[in-house]
Amino acid sequence: MPVILLVEDDASIQSSLSLFLKENGYEVLCAGTAAMAGQLVGKDPDLILLDVTLPDGDGLSFFRSLDKEIPVIFLTARDDESLQIQSFDLGAEDYVEKPFSPQVLLSRIRNVLRRRHQSAPVVIDGLAIDMDTARVSRDGREIVLSAMEYKLLQIFLENRGKLLSREFLLDEIVECCGDYVNDNTLSVYIRRLRSKIEKDPVHPVILQTVRGLGYRLL
Repeated sequence: MPVILLVEDDASIQSSLSLFLKENGYEVLCAGTAAMAGQLVGKDPDLILLDVTLPDGDGLSFFRSLDKEIPVIFLTARDDESLQIQSFDLGAEDYVEKPFSPQVLLSRIRNVLRRRHQSAPVVIDGLAIDMDTARVSRDGREIVLSAMEYKLLQIFLENRGKLLSREFLLDEIVECCGDYVNDNTLSVYIRRLRSKIEKDPVHPVILQTVRGLGYRLL
């Protein structure tokens, strides 16, 4: 269940909005001051709904003080374009003026969380792997992998840091792809994959060999 930190000093808005969000499947942490919000940030909310004006400070200053990358939607009763621009310049995900429709706010919350939950590219020794688009690149240049090479890389990524035996890799290829690969063919695929993803395939850093045991992805 996604957790939302609602930072709002107006008790009636806080109460009604908190109830609405809970009814729509969210866990809600409530704070009426920046100080209280600072304590609740430690509970690692998935998103912060942040009032711009607070009794002990302002939402912009609180946002600047965050040392965690938590998406923020600002709430404000002020119709101020410069404030809106400043919020986005600081990195806010959205900006909602009061009074607002709870349903519209809910749609914006869902949109922000959907964007944030998309996988960020994995970067290993300068190699970027985007699992959402199945793209692999280095220094902005796309690396073209065959279907089997990418499937093999995907298996390593899903087990990153673990020692994988050749038997495990062969079984995984059959299970996920339905393709039969023998031991010699596996060696060829690993050699080809290294030739494309390693800076120096002769001395591999990303896809390491543990002699006599198998392979490990850095």
